[in-house]
Amino acid sequence: MSQPEALPTAPPGHDRRRTAPEPRTVQFGVSAATLFRLALILIATWLVIRLWPVILVFIVALLVMETLNPAVAWLEARKVRRGLGIAILFSGVFLGAVLILTLTVPSVVAQAAALFEREPVIRAGLADRLSHYHLSAPFADWLRNLRYGAPGNTMGATAFAYSLRLFEIAAYGLSAIFLALYMMIDRDRLRGGLYALVPRSHHIRLSRIMLNLETIIGAYIRGQLVTCLLIGAFTFILLTACGVENAMALAVFAAVADVLPYIGAILSIVPAVIAALGHGPTTAVIVLLAMLAYEEFESRVLIPNIYGKALRLPSSVVFFSLMVGGTLMGILGALLALPVAATIMMLIEELRVDLPGEQELVADTALRARDDLEEEEYERRTEGVGARQAAAIAVEISVDRRYEDQHPDPPA
Repeated sequence: MSQPEALPTAPPGHDRRRTAPEPRTVQFGVSAATLFRLALILIATWLVIRLWPVILVFIVALLVMETLNPAVAWLEARKVRRGLGIAILFSGVFLGAVLILTLTVPSVVAQAAALFEREPVIRAGLADRLSHYHLSAPFADWLRNLRYGAPGNTMGATAFAYSLRLFEIAAYGLSAIFLALYMMIDRDRLRGGLYALVPRSHHIRLSRIMLNLETIIGAYIRGQLVTCLLIGAFTFILLTACGVENAMALAVFAAVADVLPYIGAILSIVPAVIAALGHGPTTAVIVLLAMLAYEEFESRVLIPNIYGKALRLPSSVVFFSLMVGGTLMGILGALLALPVAATIMMLIEELRVDLPGEQELVADTALRARDDLEEEEYERRTEGVGARQAAAIAVEISVDRRYEDQHPDPPA
């Protein structure tokens, strides 16, 4: 009979009670500071939601101000007082807008009404042409049987709702323009208040960011105005030469649609081609090819020369920004998507943010050393001065640096 194996004995001085794991208690606690920060975040989110129209007015005012600032600075450089320059500029813009609206709005409204009245005839003619081809026959049947779902008795309510919406947009637009006017007049005081809230060690960086932001926004808005006017003029001349009716209304639609990169090209071409189909396939093909050629010329030549280096965005970033902006805020979000994306990239560059996948290069080290020298100069020149004068000195240093970057000394 086998004997049971003896249990191993503990070494001398070993306490068996210590071998058993002691139970651990895990406690989760939230500090008062964390609760306070969470409450602040919730309150800030609620305020942003409630005050969103006011925030949009402020953003549009900033866009208007940054767009017109270079013109005011140009007048100041020619010994025109700032207040007088602002008055001249706003008066000119106001008179120009009134003149353009007076000359175009009645014609556009009349031609748009004529287009809506002729829409069934245009749609029927297009369906008849498409029905002659086997591949497009199903689409022709769908186009011929298309019916609009808006009941007649709701047209009045719909028109009233749209008129209220247009009145609201016009009121917000005027508020943004007057706010931009006041901000431009009171520029020095507002800038001094902003710099008073920021530590002086960051003033140089803040001035560079503000200058770059002015460049990005100004270039974007001015570029949009130029490209929209050019495509509107081209569409009007093309359709008028081809004998297409309602050329003014279609040209205005093309100019408005052109504010959306890539998407606007399709939106501007389709109505013009459909309207040209009423004059035969040859006219439609001529309009299509001419519009495609102009869109290619705009994307290859006009946009790089008009925007310059202000919007250095890859095509993938442009598409992604447009999708995000359009999803979050609709058409307005799509309009603001590109300057916002360019601003984010500029902030990453100006703040010297170290991205996880990058390593600091020799050029980055030189830039940081240059930043340190400028900050030392700024601290020396602003010792004992107020925030408004310090802000002017910071802007002067940043402007000088930009000039040096744009006009480097030629190699010896």
